[in-house]
Amino acid sequence: MSETLQMIFSNVEGRNTTISVSDPDPALTALDVETVMDSVVDKNIFNTSGGDIDGKVRAQVVSRTVDVLAEF
Repeated sequence: MSETLQMIFSNVEGRNTTISVSDPDPALTALDVETVMDSVVDKNIFNTSGGDIDGKVRAQVVSRTVDVLAEF
Protein backbone atom coordinates (compact mmCIF):
# COMPACT_ATOMS: atom_id res chain seq x y z
CA MET A 1 0.00 0.00 0.00
CA SER A 2 1.28 3.43 -0.93
CA GLU A 3 0.57 6.51 1.19
CA THR A 4 0.76 10.22 0.42
CA LEU A 5 0.55 13.12 2.85
CA GLN A 6 -1.50 15.92 1.30
CA MET A 7 -1.22 19.39 2.84
CA ILE A 8 -4.00 21.55 1.45
CA PHE A 9 -3.74 25.33 1.59
CA SER A 10 -5.84 28.27 0.43
CA ASN A 11 -4.39 31.00 -1.76
CA VAL A 12 -5.25 34.68 -2.17
CA GLU A 13 -7.74 33.91 -4.96
CA GLY A 14 -9.69 31.66 -2.56
CA ARG A 15 -8.72 28.44 -4.33
CA ASN A 16 -7.07 25.42 -2.77
CA THR A 17 -3.59 24.21 -3.61
CA THR A 18 -2.00 20.95 -2.45
CA ILE A 19 1.56 20.02 -1.53
CA SER A 20 2.02 16.24 -1.51
CA VAL A 21 4.71 14.14 0.16
CA SER A 22 5.09 10.46 -0.76
CA ASP A 23 5.55 7.82 1.93
CA PRO A 24 5.32 10.04 5.02
CA ASP A 25 6.85 8.82 8.29
CA PRO A 26 4.22 6.70 10.09
CA ALA A 27 5.14 8.43 13.38
CA LEU A 28 4.13 11.83 11.97
CA THR A 29 1.61 13.63 14.18
CA ALA A 30 -0.99 16.28 13.46
CA LEU A 31 1.13 18.76 15.43
CA ASP A 32 4.18 17.97 13.25
CA VAL A 33 2.20 18.62 10.09
CA GLU A 34 0.60 21.78 11.48
CA THR A 35 4.05 23.17 12.32
CA VAL A 36 5.24 22.55 8.75
CA MET A 37 2.09 24.05 7.28
CA ASP A 38 2.45 27.15 9.47
CA SER A 39 6.01 27.52 8.18
CA VAL A 40 4.86 27.25 4.55
CA VAL A 41 2.28 30.00 5.12
CA ASP A 42 4.67 32.23 7.09
CA LYS A 43 7.63 31.96 4.70
CA ASN A 44 5.53 32.27 1.53
CA ILE A 45 8.08 30.40 -0.60
CA PHE A 46 5.72 28.59 -3.00
CA ASN A 47 4.09 30.20 -6.02
CA THR A 48 0.66 29.05 -7.10
CA SER A 49 -1.46 29.96 -10.11
CA GLY A 50 -3.89 31.58 -7.65
CA GLY A 51 -1.28 33.75 -5.94
CA ASP A 52 0.34 33.52 -2.53
CA ILE A 53 -0.62 30.80 -0.05
CA ASP A 54 -2.48 32.55 2.74
CA GLY A 55 -3.99 29.82 4.94
CA LYS A 56 -4.27 26.18 5.92
CA VAL A 57 -7.30 24.10 4.93
CA ARG A 58 -6.48 20.53 6.02
CA ALA A 59 -3.92 17.75 6.06
CA GLN A 60 -4.71 14.17 5.15
CA VAL A 61 -2.96 10.89 4.43
CA VAL A 62 -4.27 9.16 1.34
CA SER A 63 -3.71 5.39 1.08
CA ARG A 64 -3.74 3.55 -2.19
CA THR A 65 -3.74 -0.18 -2.75
CA VAL A 66 -3.12 -1.71 -6.17
CA ASP A 67 -4.24 -5.27 -6.91
CA VAL A 68 -2.56 -6.57 -10.03
CA LEU A 69 -4.97 -8.71 -12.03
CA ALA A 70 -2.44 -9.85 -14.62
CA GLU A 71 1.07 -9.04 -15.81
CA PHE A 72 2.18 -9.54 -19.40
